[in-house]
Amino acid sequence: MAKKGGAEQAVPDAQQRCGLIAIVGRPNVGKSTLLNALVGQKVSITSRKAQTTRHRITGIRTDGDTQFVFVDTPGFQTRHTVRGTAALNRNLNKTVQATLSDVDVVMFLVEAGRYGPDDAKVLALLPKDKPVILVANKLDLVHRREDLFPWLQSMQAHHPFTEYVPLSAQKEADTVRLLGILRPYLPEQGWWYDSEALTDRTDRFLASEVIREKLFRLTGDELPYTSTVVIDAYAEEPPPPGKPKATGLVRIAATIIVEREQHKGMIIGDKGERLKRIGTEARTELERLMGSKVFLELWVKVRSGWADDDARLRTYGYE
Repeated sequence: MAKKGGAEQAVPDAQQRCGLIAIVGRPNVGKSTLLNALVGQKVSITSRKAQTTRHRITGIRTDGDTQFVFVDTPGFQTRHTVRGTAALNRNLNKTVQATLSDVDVVMFLVEAGRYGPDDAKVLALLPKDKPVILVANKLDLVHRREDLFPWLQSMQAHHPFTEYVPLSAQKEADTVRLLGILRPYLPEQGWWYDSEALTDRTDRFLASEVIREKLFRLTGDELPYTSTVVIDAYAEEPPPPGKPKATGLVRIAATIIVEREQHKGMIIGDKGERLKRIGTEARTELERLMGSKVFLELWVKVRSGWADDDARLRTYGYE
């Protein structure tokens, strides 16, 4: 997964800027959508279902003399008592806290015009020694823009934010403006990645995430978020000599892990139609992202209690 990152010519190391930027907020506030917009290509999955991001996802944007290294964190879990998910929620929160200790600047994401108890719980965890930029997302959903200014003034009482940036992650002009605001907060140092890099995650990891995204999108609210995807086999077959990359083949075998038999039935659907659609949509998107043919096999297995089992979490790739 490589695409021109915006640096059209070499920039001497002495003139480069590079730093780590955390995107933090409650679940389902638009963090993954913003990350994809800032990078310019999909590197993190999105869904209407809360809590689809479960790993630290790094997205990279190199623009001019600056390399922005974004970290999309899981939405901090402010509810720890959901039965059967304690270990998973602890893991997600630990990921957020570990990320915050490393970054140069934090983007605290909220919905424009809204600030509730879950937002406040996340804000209370932010480091006091890092610049924090308030990013008020989903500006396009605010009907009366004149109401936004007093709301922004009220937010000053909650934290000494360094900047206030209302925007819509769907608008390219807004994301370009945000990059300009972030740039001065990044230290003058050499880039960490190649100028064309988009993410530090592997295509194997991307495959599991895209399948999980289609799973949640096509099951809606029927399926609890305690479902995950494990890649059982991943093999790349190069194109024939002299042929373009698109004639190559990636073979992927994956298992969808669920908690109960009834969840398995939800995913498979009548005569297997829903599972077939999940596979088709995942394969189509992976072919677009990878630039080659994809052969995808999917199975569904029941593993009761996996979300509250630290050993199984490690087996399934949760750090």
